Amino acid sequence: MNKTVKIILVLVAIIALAFVLKYFKDANSKDVVDYKVEEPFYSSIDTKAVATGKLNPEEEIELKPQISGIVNKILVEEGDKVKKGDLIATIRVVPNEQNLVGAKGRISTAKLSYDNAKVLYTRNKTLFEKGVISQQDFENSELSFNQSKESLAQAQNDYQIIKRGSISGGSSANTNIIAQIPGTILEIPVREGDQVIQSNNFNAGTTIATIADMSLMIFEGKLDEAEVGKVQEGKEIKVILGAIRDKEFPAKLTFVAPKGVEENGAVQFTIKADVTIDSLTNIRAGYSANAEIEIESKDSVLVIREALLQYNRITEKPFVEIMNGENKFKKEDVELGLSDGINVEITEGVKEGDKIKVWNKASKDNEDD
Repeated sequence: MNKTVKIILVLVAIIALAFVLKYFKDANSKDVVDYKVEEPFYSSIDTKAVATGKLNPEEEIELKPQISGIVNKILVEEGDKVKKGDLIATIRVVPNEQNLVGAKGRISTAKLSYDNAKVLYTRNKTLFEKGVISQQDFENSELSFNQSKESLAQAQNDYQIIKRGSISGGSSANTNIIAQIPGTILEIPVREGDQVIQSNNFNAGTTIATIADMSLMIFEGKLDEAEVGKVQEGKEIKVILGAIRDKEFPAKLTFVAPKGVEENGAVQFTIKADVTIDSLTNIRAGYSANAEIEIESKDSVLVIREALLQYNRITEKPFVEIMNGENKFKKEDVELGLSDGINVEITEGVKEGDKIKVWNKASKDNEDD
């Protein structure tokens, strides 16, 4: 019995030793990692700044009434093209009862003054013709008569304006809303029957319609403070509309704000550019747009993919690993130039023909392609 147990223990020990030997053999016989390499190449690099914004008409005005009342009739629709002087809408005046009574009272007062001045003028004229009074006295009575006559006419006109909104009711009446520029009706925020408020020093007034010249468009956007110092007015840029992605529109930078505004922790500067729109393209106001502004460009410079760069954790300086033997690499510090986010210019540290280790696992898909 003891002999059988000894045999079993020996067999177990032999099997365990075999497993241990196999484990160490497999561990020591693993293949050496074979890194892929890439070589630097010559290419052109363009650095661009991108500003996000909108496309708006350069000339856009809001039509507001000069008198309070109710919208009587709207003669146009949104999208209609109008000429300067076209009638857009009419306003029906709802007079204030207190103002109306006050205007009637002023007419009565002016009429009394007029009647009295007329009697004096008639009497003094007769006396002057007979030589009873001097010419100066007659002229004074004539002046008073003319003044009272004008005051009465003015009071009557005021009454008509309060009651009807105008004296004659012609095209220049306050109740008529006239197009001040030729263009397209962008918006009509009111409807017939709506009450509107006149525009004055204390109130902006109710907007009846918005008109814009759609042939003159500008790009308005925001540019980050890191890039705004590299652009200047007069520079040619490209504008890409969110609704028309397959087409680029040339533009010229006309304005760069002298003061920035902090938005979400970053300082943004407003920029504006005149956009050239061809007659065949249907453009609408308010399109979202991106402006591509070329900051700097270089042709035929030595570049590598930016994914090949590594950075020293202490000095934060960039370096690459260059092959100097079979599966052997050495670190080489590099000096960088322009970058477009994909490729980066190498000014020192790498020469043509060097084989650079592809270390970034995140770029595996790109390597396979």
